[in-house]
Amino acid sequence: MSTDIRAISDQVKQESVFVEEVLAELGRVIVGQRGLLERLLVGLLGHGHILLEGVPGLAKTLAVRTLAAAIEARFQRIQFTPDLLPADVIGTLIYSPKDGQFSVKRARCSRTFFSPTKSTGRRPRCRAPSSKPCRNGRSPSERPPIPCRSLSRFWPPNTPSSRKAPTLPEAQVDRFMLKIKVTYPSREEEKAVMERMNQPAPPTVRRIISLDQIARARRVVDDIYVDEKVKNYILDIVTATRAPAGGPLASLKNLIRFGASPRATLALHKAAQAFAFLRGRGYVTPEDIKSIGPDVLRHRIVLTYEAEAEEKTADDVVQRIFNEIEVP
Repeated sequence: MSTDIRAISDQVKQESVFVEEVLAELGRVIVGQRGLLERLLVGLLGHGHILLEGVPGLAKTLAVRTLAAAIEARFQRIQFTPDLLPADVIGTLIYSPKDGQFSVKRARCSRTFFSPTKSTGRRPRCRAPSSKPCRNGRSPSERPPIPCRSLSRFWPPNTPSSRKAPTLPEAQVDRFMLKIKVTYPSREEEKAVMERMNQPAPPTVRRIISLDQIARARRVVDDIYVDEKVKNYILDIVTATRAPAGGPLASLKNLIRFGASPRATLALHKAAQAFAFLRGRGYVTPEDIKSIGPDVLRHRIVLTYEAEAEEKTADDVVQRIFNEIEVP
């Protein structure tokens, strides 16, 4: 087993050399937000959707667009309006009476990166990103090297002007691998943004890696070793959100209405592997679980009215669980 871990670690070190270079290149445009940029890479390498939440103007879309440019990928933003149809996203087949053949009309989902943003108007009737790659009749050779589900974003409005806009149902939110809360920059960071963006030529990024390199890195991430004790640690954490055991976690029973689903277990396992890859390791540690765990769990826990009355948040519950569950 140690030989296998050593071999995997060698592959990780070889394939992860681009990580710091990509983060440094993104830092030429995005000031601060190191955690956000790392988790975008986690979603990209872990085959998952990303849910970004924050007030307007915090460079959420810019971060995704900049990452796409760093790997020479195609980017498209989609406004989820009430009249949006599936064909507007994935495309459709058009019949030609002239030759009696169907031709593919590609839509925005043909982009490697796409960023769906919810309209703040009427109640939307469109679904969250599918858990499967988008298909519109194309053959496998015509599909993007990385399916369009590699990275997506949905921003639930939370500004005072849009409080009445509906949020995503729990069943759709659960499909996102990570939910990242984007906060305001510090005073020093905001000053750097002001100075950088007032230059005659705003900074741009250059391509660092190719889609083929990302595909190879994904295969390496899938092989990163997860010990049985770490797997049990993941199960202990997810189970604690559903049925808090006695002792220190007993008080959480009245705060949690619904716990995390089995998707959380799978997402936490895969996200931890991707996070270990960013750290250049061929194995997952409990610290990886604790670092990426809140982003995996915060949107999968439904609180009770009692928790809302006590002004408790899902982050409070998740932090309490991580503090009390024994680390292997």
